[in-house]
Amino acid sequence: MGRVILDSALLIKAERRQAEPFALASGEDDIAIAAISIAELLHGVERADGRHRALRQEWVEQIVRHIPVKSYDLETARVHARLLAESGRIGRTRGAHDLIIAATAVVDDRVVVTSVKGFAELPGVRVRVVG
Repeated sequence: MGRVILDSALLIKAERRQAEPFALASGEDDIAIAAISIAELLHGVERADGRHRALRQEWVEQIVRHIPVKSYDLETARVHARLLAESGRIGRTRGAHDLIIAATAVVDDRVVVTSVKGFAELPGVRVRVVG
């Protein structure tokens, strides 16, 4: 069993395919999500209209009901700042939200499960790239 944190991009991809969020990791994984990922998903709800908005809202609520949400706290802020500085030093800037997800994973000793490759460039961040 692995301790994993699901990346927002992976969750958005799963939503579009209407896949279960739990199908994104091994059935034996201890799954969590960063609070910033919920903000990204809720941003999608706010931008949607009509029927699509209701479907997106239900998707987010399903995630919040079943997957623990990890907070952005002082320790996460310290790791976030370090990752921000280190990614700048190596010339591989990343989005602030991705760095917060990575920092949350480091603090909570989790592997980032993602569909994008940029996380692997961050020092000290363990990554599992899927579909």
